[in-house]
Amino acid sequence: MADEDPDRRKRSDYERGLPGYHDPTAGYGGAAPARSALTLRAVLATFGVAFAAGAAWLGFAAGLPVLGWVMVVIALVALADLGVVLYRKRRGEPG
Repeated sequence: MADEDPDRRKRSDYERGLPGYHDPTAGYGGAAPARSALTLRAVLATFGVAFAAGAAWLGFAAGLPVLGWVMVVIALVALADLGVVLYRKRRGEPG
């Protein structure tokens, strides 16, 4: 396995949690490093895909093609976000 990149993070790094930004006031009552709520983001993205797809269908059915296409674009953005979130969860990031 000499071809592996030594700077590449491993699953154990994500399970342990990645460090946030450096907070110079951390020792004096600063905030804890932030962590992404990936499960919540996945639920919201799923809702966004379903809602926007339904609104697009209703927009096209009601004869409002501009609304329909706007909702299609929003559904695609939510679907892309869901893909990114599921990829991050699959590689082991907590959240």
